[in-house]
Amino acid sequence: MKLSVIVPVYNTERYLRKCLDSILAQTFTDYEIIIVNDASPDQSQVIIDEYMQVHSCITCIKKPNGGISDARNAGLKIAGGEYISFIDSDDYIREDMFEKMIKKAESEDFDLVCCDMDYIFENGKTKTVSSHIESDLHDFEAIKESMTRIYPAPWNKIYHRRLFDHGVRFTKGVWYEDMEFIYRLYPYIKSIGTVKEPFNQYVQHPGAITYTYDERLFDYIKNWQHILSDYEKLGLMASYHDELEFSCVRYLYATFIKRAANYSDKKLFDQAVDKAMAMIHERFPDYKKNKYFKGAGLKGLYLLTFNRLTANLVYYKTVNKLG
Repeated sequence: MKLSVIVPVYNTERYLRKCLDSILAQTFTDYEIIIVNDASPDQSQVIIDEYMQVHSCITCIKKPNGGISDARNAGLKIAGGEYISFIDSDDYIREDMFEKMIKKAESEDFDLVCCDMDYIFENGKTKTVSSHIESDLHDFEAIKESMTRIYPAPWNKIYHRRLFDHGVRFTKGVWYEDMEFIYRLYPYIKSIGTVKEPFNQYVQHPGAITYTYDERLFDYIKNWQHILSDYEKLGLMASYHDELEFSCVRYLYATFIKRAANYSDKKLFDQAVDKAMAMIHERFPDYKKNKYFKGAGLKGLYLLTFNRLTANLVYYKTVNKLG
């Protein structure tokens, strides 16, 4: 078996057929589909059963609800493929994705192969988004540098199964698990291939832009605690210091802070700023000397000058936009 495609399912009956049809329409045929039903309360299992009756390449795992990380891990346990792919059940893929990505993977025995993606919006418009891996990488320093820019999602990549021999799995019970997963995998990646085509069709679902309070917002902090703890245990903090420092600051002062602003709750936002600044001050007090900020343009300037004033500007700009 060349490829195992793991598809976690929870409350996606509306999109599941399109997802499965796109996988079954692949020009590449040496694969298995492992669907993991994470106790979905809708009619997803009815659809799964229907497809299993027709397509022998489909296996289904039914399990108690544990979240998408737990579902992906369950699929990994039984995956028999030389390569692994994760596809979310509310997205779909182009028919030539696996043929071209497997061909790339086998061309130089890459550990990881990335592709670009299309964001699909409700109004029918699309936006192509880069994986930010612009060329094939074999050199240790080049692979390290790619940590500072790689798109962290698992579903625009295929992985050689040897990457999972080191025990790295998705962390159960946290949000934003994608980011943590790819950073914890990096010490074992010796080569990265890229195909600059948008194979993944990432559907942007309609709904409220603002959020209600959820303590899991602070999982961004937990994720980075887990990542840094892993590198410390492996004795790799010194080797990867600059890349981890830049990435941690970027995620906490940009992505995390912007996400917190979307809640339109100033008290919550201030808590997020406090926690982010406390962690950066503790772990990376000299981050402004980091070499990667010089090439980061306006975002780098924002990160270097981040303080409570600039944070508040982000908050009020976001709230006004939402309002």
